[in-house]
Amino acid sequence: MSTTTYAVRDSTTMLRRNLKHMQRYPSLTLMLIGQPVLFLLLFVYVFGGTMGAGLPGGPADAGGAAGRADYLAYISPAILIITVASVALSTAIYIAKDATEGIIDRFRTMPIAKASVLTGHVLAAMVQTAIATAVVLVIAVLLGYRPDATLAQWLGALGVLALLALALTWLCVALGLAAGSVETASNSPMFLVLLPFVSSAFVPTESMPTGVAWFAEHQPFTPVIDTLRTLLAGGEPGADLWWAIGWCVVITALSYAWARRLFATVRAG
Repeated sequence: MSTTTYAVRDSTTMLRRNLKHMQRYPSLTLMLIGQPVLFLLLFVYVFGGTMGAGLPGGPADAGGAAGRADYLAYISPAILIITVASVALSTAIYIAKDATEGIIDRFRTMPIAKASVLTGHVLAAMVQTAIATAVVLVIAVLLGYRPDATLAQWLGALGVLALLALALTWLCVALGLAAGSVETASNSPMFLVLLPFVSSAFVPTESMPTGVAWFAEHQPFTPVIDTLRTLLAGGEPGADLWWAIGWCVVITALSYAWARRLFATVRAG
């Protein structure tokens, strides 16, 4: 049996292990889905009438139901991104738990592909992300969101979401290994949920003060959100797509290297 075959087999075993953990503690998954749904309902039904009227291209008097409909179309792709970030955050908790309880030390002594321990967490997070984003998207559609994307644009949007999920998950794996405790691991990746609030997620960047707008336009979440929003609206994202892919690839590569280095040295606390 080749080294690759061993790695795939062991990664599959670790994937099953982590999926069973998620089934055993469904409250965390429900919380990860509930938070973005709460944001969606809050921003659409509390702020949507006013914020929708202020969107570029919308009539200034389009408050109420019309404003909420426009804002739902604007904010739904951003809520999907926040869902991806929320699920990635849980990965840091799971892997910090393994590290502090000595499970990782035990896995190191076993005749398995060492990378499979981390890969199992990442694959499980990708499955959880797919479920969470599907649920949030269905809720957005039930609220009235109607994407105009073609099949190719849907595939592009799903690809962008998958790339972002992979990047943020590997980052959270590294943060979880570096945390030293489950409590720290639950807090250190919180910036991933907060950064979308200083991006084009909720309002156009041109409506922000100059300094804030510059930061919002040059941070990783903005091109990803703009790309997803444009694709689901049936448009062409242009340069935003390449910026989104570039950010995801760089974050994935750096986070993977960091996680592998930490995995080789981490010890149970």
